[in-house]
Amino acid sequence: MSLTVSPDLLAQAEHGHVADDAFLACVRDSLPYAYGLVERLAGELPGTDRDFTDNLVPPPDDAAQGQLLRAMASSAIRAALERRFGVALAFQNCHRLAAFRPETVGGEQYQRFVSNESQVLNQQPEFVNC
Repeated sequence: MSLTVSPDLLAQAEHGHVADDAFLACVRDSLPYAYGLVERLAGELPGTDRDFTDNLVPPPDDAAQGQLLRAMASSAIRAALERRFGVALAFQNCHRLAAFRPETVGGEQYQRFVSNESQVLNQQPEFVNC
């Protein structure tokens, strides 16, 4: 299961509206590694001249890796994180997550990061189960 959903949040969803703040609190509590990684990358973005910041450090364990994979595999979670932190996320493997300035999506650095070539060059034997 990706998220630990409270009865109150479930009731909100059943009534047709879950606010971003409530949803993001659930994401933060359920997937703390993934949430914290996005938060860190977004926080580093203003201090760089590049169009993005990225993570090159593998998750500390399988649980953290699973959190990141679940967060990036969910359109709703990913979009909510992007809105919350004002970034565009791009993902290559079990840990290489990048936070881009939204206005640079489509630019040279973004296109290079999401390219087939970059994906192939970023593969390593230890990521075979990633």
